[in-house]
Amino acid sequence: MKTTGCLLMLVCAVFIRVRAQDGGQRGGTAAAILGLEHTRYNAESRGDRRALDQIFDDALVLVEDGLLATKGECLARVQSAGARPRQIVAETATVRIFGGTAIVVGTYREIDIGDGKPIPKRYRFIDTWVNKKGSWMLVGAGAAPISK
Repeated sequence: MKTTGCLLMLVCAVFIRVRAQDGGQRGGTAAAILGLEHTRYNAESRGDRRALDQIFDDALVLVEDGLLATKGECLARVQSAGARPRQIVAETATVRIFGGTAIVVGTYREIDIGDGKPIPKRYRFIDTWVNKKGSWMLVGAGAAPISK
């Protein structure tokens, strides 16, 4: 009985250690993905096409406010001063990792300027990131306004 109890404790300890190691790797990946999300929002706020070009996959598909856009269309819109939001701030985000794919779900707010006044908007979003040759690339993104 003593041997069985020791063996059970050993198996549990190994299982807990493996789970903790896996959680650490996933935690590091999740932090990296959230960092890329932050980079994306900052780049969009500044109209930094070069930074976005680095993280947007060539096959990117974006759905926002019911409109479908490609990578090229997204970059052109971001570069256009009139269409660019003044500020984009992430509010919440959860990362789920499935092998070489990560799904991020959360909310963010934009503050645009219209007629010289700030216009706040809130969105719920879902982004899909894929690890391609060691780099995480945004391949799909969707956002919908949150009604008050």
